[in-house]
Amino acid sequence: MTYEIRNNEEESRFETTVEGQVAFAAYDLEDPDRIVFTHTIVPEALSGRGIANQLVKHGLEHAREKKLTVVPQCSFVATYVQRHPEYGELLAK
Repeated sequence: MTYEIRNNEEESRFETTVEGQVAFAAYDLEDPDRIVFTHTIVPEALSGRGIANQLVKHGLEHAREKKLTVVPQCSFVATYVQRHPEYGELLAK
């Protein structure tokens, strides 16, 4: 299933609402060209549906489009990038 994900800039997170519950990947923009993913939250009732993967993929695609360097402070994001080497070029050196 594909979820509608939006960039909620006011809350600094990529989010989706499923069954009335919000799942999100939070970030901080440290400067104009660097995004730090701080944590990913999916309510327990929604776990196992691939929501976190889609949130992170959306966030990384956003970073690529905006030419942002990525810092995966969140362990889920770091693991996602390890499993999807096509995003490795986005990581801060």
